Amino acid sequence: MITHSFSFKKYFLFVFFLLFSISGAQKKFTIVLDAGHGGSDHGANRYYSELGTLREKDITLSVVLKIGRMLEKDKDFKVIYTRKIDEYPSLTDRTTLANRSKADLFISVHVNANVKTSPYGTETFVQGPDQNKTNLEVAKAENDVIYLDEKDRQMFASYDPKSPESLIALKIQQSKYLESSLLFGSFVEGNFANKDKRFSRGVKQQNLHVLRLNAMPSVLIETGFISNYEDAMYLGSDRGQNEIAESIYDAILSYKKAIGRNDTIAKSEVEKPVEEPLKNDFRILLMSSPSKYNDNDPALKGLNYILTIKENGLYKYYYGTTNFASVRDNNIKTAKEAGFRNATSISFVPNQKLGIGYYTIEIAVTEQKLNANSYMLNTLKDVVRTKENGKFYYTYGRFSSLEEAVKAQKTLEDKGIKNTVIQKNLK
Repeated sequence: MITHSFSFKKYFLFVFFLLFSISGAQKKFTIVLDAGHGGSDHGANRYYSELGTLREKDITLSVVLKIGRMLEKDKDFKVIYTRKIDEYPSLTDRTTLANRSKADLFISVHVNANVKTSPYGTETFVQGPDQNKTNLEVAKAENDVIYLDEKDRQMFASYDPKSPESLIALKIQQSKYLESSLLFGSFVEGNFANKDKRFSRGVKQQNLHVLRLNAMPSVLIETGFISNYEDAMYLGSDRGQNEIAESIYDAILSYKKAIGRNDTIAKSEVEKPVEEPLKNDFRILLMSSPSKYNDNDPALKGLNYILTIKENGLYKYYYGTTNFASVRDNNIKTAKEAGFRNATSISFVPNQKLGIGYYTIEIAVTEQKLNANSYMLNTLKDVVRTKENGKFYYTYGRFSSLEEAVKAQKTLEDKGIKNTVIQKNLK
């Protein structure tokens, strides 16, 4: 009997400690760290005489391993890496790993680049439907790699990020994670700006495949522009990589304190309601000018996602679009920090048709008439030519809403007719 009693106690203690350890394991805050690119996919790269060839895949891996080493010192965290060596996990593998791990947070680290100008600074992307199709350029840069892997081709073959159906599905799927993703992104960009004294381009929404299927708060962090000399020297240095890793690590600690286990914001830490989308879209008016600036012109100060609308002879330059107040406010902050001190948000009613007048697309402004054999005139029908102040203006189409004009503008870009401007005619 004594033996049996002793065995029972041992068994009871064993079960107790087993349950305790399982419970403790479940309470670990699980983070998936994703070093962008890898293997044959080098990502962005540039050669500098001081550092040699900088490759995105090397920088992201170094930063991720530094973050991981800091997190692994804390028993409250469980760290999962999508890669720890120079290899290429497919985007499907990265997403599947995160979902199967039931991770609390997914962080994908990347490096930015621009071939035409030298923008600089950091930016963090969260998953969200694009309301403005001109915002797809960053997505294209990251999404192109899906064609490197057979599983990715199968997974994403039927996904069209530009179709209304896909955007609606994305909005429903990701809405419950958006608030937490925006919160973490704000911690990251706040640390970059305040601790590291770097230029933060803000937190933005974007349709990125590596975030799209994640069933958890997820962000993609662009740590700087490898195409900008100062950013590149920072990204390639031990000091720069350590500061980036520490800022992301500190953001994780702040985020963990601010949320509960169910990805809801803890009232004791942060009194912030779940953000509801606004009825209207908001674009940031940067400036109005009689001059036309093409994409990547220095006058735009390195900002992307510019929609230009010509009205009453002036070109109005709008930055970004969103129907979330927090993203709108971040976009204003980014615009002002870039140098547009008078930037202001303008409300647009989605799919609103003009009661008077119409939109058209200005496809060319020339000193001399276009040759009858020009590509534009031979490609497009019903091009209208007018002459004002010694210049010839060529316009195409009549559209009742801004969205229709933006869609037509995208079609023109696909045909190779670029740097067009939407024109609003109130006649």
